[in-house]
Amino acid sequence: MSPMTITKRQALWSVPVFGAALAALFRGTTANAETFEITKTDAEWKAALSPDAYQVLRHEGTERAGSSPLNDEHRAGTFSCAGCALPNFSSDTKFNSGTGWPSFYQPLANAVAEREDGSFGMERTEVHCRRCGGHLGHVFNDGPRPTGLRYCMNGVALSFTAA
Repeated sequence: MSPMTITKRQALWSVPVFGAALAALFRGTTANAETFEITKTDAEWKAALSPDAYQVLRHEGTERAGSSPLNDEHRAGTFSCAGCALPNFSSDTKFNSGTGWPSFYQPLANAVAEREDGSFGMERTEVHCRRCGGHLGHVFNDGPRPTGLRYCMNGVALSFTAA
C-alpha cells in the first residue's frame, strides 16, 4: 500500500473527526455573536479566573469527573457563576446524579440561558450564565422529578455561598 492510500477504516474515522472539528468551529462563531451584560477581554477573563475556571467558563472546557469539591457540597445555600457571581442554582434543587459533576434539576429564575451544542458529533444543550455568558455545563432529560431535567454543571464554573 502506498503512503497516499487510505483504508476504509481511515476514511470512516475521518468523517466524524472532521465533522466534529467543523461543528466546534461553527459553534464558536455562534457563541461569540451573543452579547452579555458583563463583558471582558480574553486577557481580563484570564487574569480574573483560575486557569481551570478560565478554560471551562471562557473556552467551554469540562473538568474531570469527580474533581470538584462542590460535587459533595450538601449545605443549604446558593451556587453562583464563578465568572460574575450571578446566583444560578439553589441547593434545594441539587441532587446526586452519580455522574461526578454537581447536578441540579432546575436553575434559579433568569439565571441561565441555553443553546444547542453540536460539538464532538453530539447533540446536547449547553447551559451558560445569562449575565456573562460563561459556560456552566449541559442539561439532559434524565433528571428527577419534578422537572425531569439534569443540569450537569462543572463545579469549577460555580462558587458556593452557604445560607
